[in-house]
Amino acid sequence: MTSAIESLPLQTERLRLRLCGAADAQALFAIHSAPEIMRYWNSPTWTSIEQAHETIKHDADAFRRGESLSLGLETLDDARLIGRCMLFKISTTHRRAELGYALVASAWGKGYMGEALRKLVGYGFTHLDLHRIEAEIDPRNTASKKTLERLGFQHEGLLRQRWLVNGETSDGAVYGLLRPDWRSLQTSSPPPTSPRA
Repeated sequence: MTSAIESLPLQTERLRLRLCGAADAQALFAIHSAPEIMRYWNSPTWTSIEQAHETIKHDADAFRRGESLSLGLETLDDARLIGRCMLFKISTTHRRAELGYALVASAWGKGYMGEALRKLVGYGFTHLDLHRIEAEIDPRNTASKKTLERLGFQHEGLLRQRWLVNGETSDGAVYGLLRPDWRSLQTSSPPPTSPRA
């Protein structure tokens, strides 16, 4: 990912998307230890700051191996880390990756994640030469569903009772976006100046 390193961090109207370091552990822990944020994730809430440090190390190692790209969402006005988004399970053979994201509850409803994902998805198709990006979400997460659909992702199927987290079973809704479709969207309808999701 030499070209990926050279072109980071990414920047949007209100955010800087950057690699996380040890200094971000507390902010990441605050996100992943909050039940309302982790409600629709397929893994339990974090219980120790060590999990944040382990994740930061894991993400850095996976980035060096070209397996994933995990970026923190930092606000430009006050340099506050409010979330993270990632392309993971990157396959150079099949030119595909999966999309993941989380946002601190105080930033919900302000368009930050849609703004960040629009940049990350474009980066995946252009700099990482991906052909397909997919996301799996809990179908009850209507905010996430709307964000993906605004970016052009199409609902491709439902994986019934796929996850068992904290004793609760949940389905997985699969969404996908192909590079030709993404290119067509860039030509036909430029992204709005004020993100809505």
